[in-house]
Amino acid sequence: MIVALICVLSVAALAQVFVSYCRSALASARKADLSERLLEVAGIESKDITASDFDRILQLVRLCPDYEAGRGEIQAVGIYRNLLEVLGRLSRSLMPSVAAWSEQERQGCSHFAAVVLDRRISSSRELFTQHASDRL
Repeated sequence: MIVALICVLSVAALAQVFVSYCRSALASARKADLSERLLEVAGIESKDITASDFDRILQLVRLCPDYEAGRGEIQAVGIYRNLLEVLGRLSRSLMPSVAAWSEQERQGCSHFAAVVLDRRISSSRELFTQHASDRL
């Protein structure tokens, strides 16, 4: 019985750390402005990224070469977003305020993915520029 209690408490503590980590990553990404180049590449008309843009942006992130650490962050935020989607569906009729919060957090996940894509595009451009100047 004690072992089961310790296991449940450990999983609960791990979940709390995971959520805190993801929310911290989203908060730091919200401070970053998105470039016009990113909006053009991603096909986004305005700087207001919606929660539904996440999958499309994530596909673009996967296409862009990864020159920096951070692959784990995008995977963690993807898992967090999926959990938020389930929470939003379950709470839509019972607790609309939780569903609205879930949608807002999912929008933050999309913004995070856009920031990661913007960084990768910038890294690729810098590497290309450096490579082109080395050849001259």
